[in-house]
Amino acid sequence: MSLNNKSIAVIIPCYKVKKHILSVIQDIPAFVDYIFVVDDCCPENTGKYVSENTQNSKVVVIHNPFNMGVGGAVTTGYKESIKRNIDISVKVDGDGQMDPLLIEDLIQPLILGEADYSKGSRFHDPAHLVQMPTLRLIGNAALSLINKIVTGYWDIMDPTNGFTAISLRALEEIQFDKISQRYFFESDMLFRLSVGRGKVVDFPMEAKYGDEVSNLSISKVLFSFPPKYLKRFFKRVFYQYFLRDFNFGSISLCAGTFLFTTGVIFGAVKFIEYGIIKFKPAPTGMVVIPSMLIILGTQFLISFLQFDINSAPKKPLKNKRIGK
Repeated sequence: MSLNNKSIAVIIPCYKVKKHILSVIQDIPAFVDYIFVVDDCCPENTGKYVSENTQNSKVVVIHNPFNMGVGGAVTTGYKESIKRNIDISVKVDGDGQMDPLLIEDLIQPLILGEADYSKGSRFHDPAHLVQMPTLRLIGNAALSLINKIVTGYWDIMDPTNGFTAISLRALEEIQFDKISQRYFFESDMLFRLSVGRGKVVDFPMEAKYGDEVSNLSISKVLFSFPPKYLKRFFKRVFYQYFLRDFNFGSISLCAGTFLFTTGVIFGAVKFIEYGIIKFKPAPTGMVVIPSMLIILGTQFLISFLQFDINSAPKKPLKNKRIGK
């Protein structure tokens, strides 16, 4: 039973979620056409457990030949959706943190043709944040800020939230071999969509925290995420402001970077010359010039930031290529 004549599939990546998986499947709404349970070489044999303990004809168990990470498991489900020509693919974690009853609201922007990608966000209602562990709250807030800068989706929060829905039109254009296969997957999906100018919307939701154990450690975020974010930021800026277009934002970025860098270098050189080598006060001009360069450069960079904020995609994709 489809919803609004749209075929819908739910993808559930499985790794050490045997305790919760059956209840998650049971709560999937009746309008969902397929439930792809992707066993990511789970040590608990979750896929086999599901096959032996559910009579739901919509369930399709897929086994990855080796552990590919959450991104790899979801990608397996996405490929199955493409193969079956599913209009909308929803990703739901198997640990019970996400309420499947929210799927209908999550996919509404896609059904109405208002977006290419809809994702959950736990930051819309302060009341929902009370139950979120403090460390996780701080970490997600920091990642949200970084993700805004990297992807250009300045109105999107909670980038690591895995409760997502994507249209077939956007899904078919993504190059899966270039997407991060593990915990950076959700952030990388936003980057790929931003490069292709896909429309992304947030969906307010409340997460449920129980006895599930997260496989994502702080050390993985601190050491593996920064270089990936940095690389994708430069790629996004290059694609958006130099390869595909050259606009006021491009000029502001170039001018700001040049003036600010020149001011810092010039000021540093004169500080060393007068403050360390000659050990005497620098002439007024030697102080004013780098200061003015830095101030002007900062103003241009602020202008670029404002331009970038206003340049977030506002319309869904129309036969565009995503994620080069």
